[in-house]
Amino acid sequence: MRDIKKTIVSLMKRHGTNDPFRIAIERNIILRFEDLKATYGYFLHSNRMKFIHINNKLDESFQRFVCAHELGHAILHPRVSTPFLRAHTLFSVDKIEIEANTFAVELLLPDEIISQYKNTDMTIYDVAKLHSVPKELVHLKKI
Repeated sequence: MRDIKKTIVSLMKRHGTNDPFRIAIERNIILRFEDLKATYGYFLHSNRMKFIHINNKLDESFQRFVCAHELGHAILHPRVSTPFLRAHTLFSVDKIEIEANTFAVELLLPDEIISQYKNTDMTIYDVAKLHSVPKELVHLKKI
């Protein structure tokens, strides 16, 4: 698996943020919020344009995670129009889905954020929840 953590560090340095919405906009990726029924979101590359589609029925915190996941596809798999991210594929064993989930976790939970909670009674799961990372994916964080 590629060194996703290094990619995230470089990306955050270049954009000065870990906000997936801002990074996507600065990279000229078009964000679309629409009713996608059971689909959380998907990335589409078409005619040299990149789109991230996000389900507008999701709560804001989960939209942030979905955006980070799809941004992972846009950066790690730019020529692949990913399959839809559905409720039953969030924890997919498919390599590109694991990479996109890892990308999202590393982007939303960079080491600097985790270190802010070092001397508190908060668990990694508490910190993850505060930063839009599903508890089921915390194990992807490389500390």
